[in-house]
Amino acid sequence: MKTTSLRRFGAAATLAAVSLATVFASVTAMADTTKPLLFKIVTVKDDVIVAVPPDEAGAPRPEAAAIGQALAAKGALTFWQYATRKAADGALEMAPRAKISVLAHDSLRVEPYTPAVRVVPVP
Repeated sequence: MKTTSLRRFGAAATLAAVSLATVFASVTAMADTTKPLLFKIVTVKDDVIVAVPPDEAGAPRPEAAAIGQALAAKGALTFWQYATRKAADGALEMAPRAKISVLAHDSLRVEPYTPAVRVVPVP
């Protein structure tokens, strides 16, 4: 009898822990909605880290395939170039550096980029 009660309690505690973890993950995801998605545009000569301007009319969805298709269709797109800098608190962060135009090219590749440091939103 005690074993059954302990198993039920353990199952209930596990369910509660999973539910709390899900709630915290949802809250964290909602807090990161202003964090831009970064992409690495790789060419034969170099590569650049960019973010899609969120408020620009006609901007592609922030997905690697959508960016590649839009570049092929339009021939050129405008992005925010990101670079690493030191923040006021001394920590490293990825921040917008300049607005740049990227021209389509046969050897151009677009990859998702996940930085190891915090990301400053696009102005």
